[in-house]
Amino acid sequence: MWIADKWDDYELLDCSDGEKLERWGRYTLVRPDPQVIWRTPKDHPGWAKPDARYERSQSGGGRWYKGGLPGSWQVGYGGLTFNVGMMNFKHTGLFPEQAVNWEYITGKIRSADRKISVLNLFAYTGGATLAAAAAGASVCHVDAARGMVGRAKENAASSGLGDKPVRWIVDDCAKFVEREIRRGRRYDALIMDPPSYGRGPSGEVWKLEDGLYDFVKLCAGALSDDPLFVLISSYTTGLSPSTLMYITRSLLGGSAKCGELGLPVTSFGLALPCGAACRWEG
Repeated sequence: MWIADKWDDYELLDCSDGEKLERWGRYTLVRPDPQVIWRTPKDHPGWAKPDARYERSQSGGGRWYKGGLPGSWQVGYGGLTFNVGMMNFKHTGLFPEQAVNWEYITGKIRSADRKISVLNLFAYTGGATLAAAAAGASVCHVDAARGMVGRAKENAASSGLGDKPVRWIVDDCAKFVEREIRRGRRYDALIMDPPSYGRGPSGEVWKLEDGLYDFVKLCAGALSDDPLFVLISSYTTGLSPSTLMYITRSLLGGSAKCGELGLPVTSFGLALPCGAACRWEG
């Protein structure tokens, strides 16, 4: 398991009975998590009076219950600054377990000893984009949600990276890659965090387990002749990390490593699994 254990501004304090108790900066939040199927005692005092709690509705969705929290606040990691807050569907605008991938991205780019161009697809609020840009790469950041691209730009500005060579693109990722291939643009590194399920701008249905192989095959056409790495993350329940490795190895050759992403749990000294990732290198 790749564990994101270098945070100062984030801490997974405890988790039990379908919920996790987290510290984001100076605020404590309670959010649901389907991986937490155990029912250990909720002895941590933070459970009694968190600053905000997200509760699911039996009819679907859910809502935040909060006190006097600001609309957004900042947390930092490794010189990067992120603006977080209470968003729809329990989200805060950041997946802290991805920090272990940011470390990988930074290390690979800095050790490459050449200019690196990165294509970040389904790029959300830009954690990987900022890590790559801070390490010296040029980045193309693509997400279909205009609001998320806007947040990514805010994070770049807050991190002092507003003047870095980043292209901010609001578009369907597959269609954008198809156009880049036709234009002859190629990238040395590819990062993607595709959703488990979604709909395209014309109502197309995307299911990760049905579409991922063909999508990675398409993206292979946008890699340069000397690719540095491909990094794929997934939050689809039941999709093994080894599946991601098989897809990348079968399409790209080279070598790959896969594993779960995890966050250390302060109360137990164990790690909560938070998704899967595969790191391919040529």
